[in-house]
Amino acid sequence: MNGTTALSPWLPTAPCTPGHCAAHPESLHPDSAHRRHGAEADPAGAVRAVVRLIAGLGTVLLGLLLAPLTGLLPAATRLTLVRYWMRAAVRAFGVHARYEGAAAPADGPLLVVANHVSWLDIPLIAAVLPGRAVAKSEVRHWPVLGTLAALGGTLFIDRDGIMTLPGTVRTMAGVLGGGGRVVVFPEGSTWCGRERGRFRPAAFQAALDAGCAVQPVRIDYRPTDAAAYVGADPLGSSLWRVVSTRRLTAVVRLREPLPGGHYQDRRSLAAAAQRAVASDSANLPSLSVHQRSRSRSASASSARTPA
Repeated sequence: MNGTTALSPWLPTAPCTPGHCAAHPESLHPDSAHRRHGAEADPAGAVRAVVRLIAGLGTVLLGLLLAPLTGLLPAATRLTLVRYWMRAAVRAFGVHARYEGAAAPADGPLLVVANHVSWLDIPLIAAVLPGRAVAKSEVRHWPVLGTLAALGGTLFIDRDGIMTLPGTVRTMAGVLGGGGRVVVFPEGSTWCGRERGRFRPAAFQAALDAGCAVQPVRIDYRPTDAAAYVGADPLGSSLWRVVSTRRLTAVVRLREPLPGGHYQDRRSLAAAAQRAVASDSANLPSLSVHQRSRSRSASASSARTPA
């Protein structure tokens, strides 16, 4: 699914790669090399994994089929249904989700920003803060999940075209100015969860232009290796790794919203949001591949979601 073509030099990248940061099912044996990287994943049986995969994809497809029938419902009712749908889909894939903190009021514009580890981040956030996500244009062509993203009003952008970024920010500001909610992963790339990238400030300009608050969200997975979707990892491989892992848990922490008007510019607002997301980073796994190697080439690194 992911090519090995060279990335544009301005794109954010992470040093995470599947071989170092993600535990594949075939490497989940207690004596395998991934144990040396601190993973503690326990494989579910093959039958259970297949059942989870069918249940998860079936839940997503069922929601897609029923979505047109909800068009006449009030907006608040539709958002409630989306939250239940996303929670059901995540659970069907075998992921136990725990939410901490209170979400911002649902009756106003909000820019939701979170660290980025996996494709699971999107339904996990939608289960509590549904909104229009920002994603790279390639996501539109993903099987099943691409259709889901398009129907959910995802704002697709061209990662390779830096000249399109101001237009994307204007579109985001327009959605926020109309009272909507936008979800973005400002690291601009997936990281495996052991370390995180810097929050790119571009998206925060939309919050300043619209005069709305920013909701920082922190997402952690245990075991981290099983959920990480990084580098050139194919989507199918990541799906199988998720459904094959026993006791995969996601913890979603909703931080206090940041009033956009309290910050001078987008850089200071981005820095404040990043501090809020990383506020208890002491709980991260102690062993990190990034502490051993920071010289990996950009072409082998993760580059999932635009800033």
